[in-house]
Amino acid sequence: MVIKGRAHKFGDNVDTDSILPGRYLKLTGREAASHVMEGLAPGFAQRVQPGDIIVAGSNFGCGSGRENATEAVKYAGIGAVIALSFSRLFFRSAINIGLPVLECPDAGSIEDGDL
Repeated sequence: MVIKGRAHKFGDNVDTDSILPGRYLKLTGREAASHVMEGLAPGFAQRVQPGDIIVAGSNFGCGSGRENATEAVKYAGIGAVIALSFSRLFFRSAINIGLPVLECPDAGSIEDGDL
């Protein structure tokens, strides 16, 4: 499988409330997708193109075990999430819904906007 997309870079400890703020938890995955990453990058969901990739530091998806956050990432059209490490709950939720997640020790060398 080849995944190719534009990188959107975030830092360490991106929690599920930053991925999908709590006020949107009542929305379905597809509805919530329009608010993905709103806690860190307002308007992110409107800028993302299908197949784009989220790149992050360590402990991506920490905090509560909200599957809504993982679903919002997938339904926003994100092709994969690459990080130094993931919270175990986010990692497992991503696998459960078919969102590619990759732990990569070189994630820090990927820059925002890289293809």
